[in-house]
Amino acid sequence: MTQANTPTVLDQQQYILWDGLLVPVDFPYLNALLLGRPRHTMDDFSFRHPQMEQSKRAKIFSPFDALDGYGESIEGKNTVYTDKIYLDESEKEELNRRLSILHHLTYNSRMAKTNQIVATVKYYVPCTDEHSFSCGIRGQYMMETGIVWKVDMEVGQTITVGRKSISFGDIVSITTADAQLFNLDQEDRFSPCL
Repeated sequence: MTQANTPTVLDQQQYILWDGLLVPVDFPYLNALLLGRPRHTMDDFSFRHPQMEQSKRAKIFSPFDALDGYGESIEGKNTVYTDKIYLDESEKEELNRRLSILHHLTYNSRMAKTNQIVATVKYYVPCTDEHSFSCGIRGQYMMETGIVWKVDMEVGQTITVGRKSISFGDIVSITTADAQLFNLDQEDRFSPCL
């Protein structure tokens, strides 16, 4: 009859607890592990390699972009471009009427500051990405919301909303927070602001 293999004291693996870890006694680098991290104080190595500040250590682990501009190029491919919408005559007349109203309400900077008309302008921006097939052919529609500071009807033919100056030819629609602004009578609309 054979005896069952019972573990003896010699067969069992022995461990030591070091810094919260169980390390086998026969670990090949146990001596180096028990010595701990090397400490250099006032020796030649510490003068050649001074310890880095904690705040500067983060740059060591920052991601590295090997292909400069590749991420932007891929992101540009995800942008959807559309054809420009051309307004018909009635839509152009309505847009000109709204621009004229805004021009009279923001005739000078004092009137623009007094009235502070908040408008949302939808306008077309052509694609300028040279790596896109839509470059110069298509674009995208953007929205700009802010106070109308100036409507230049003569020279530049632009509207300034917030800090953005937009050409009349790119505008598709203009809406305001006050829905009644474009529905007022002619004499009520251009009454002087005090």
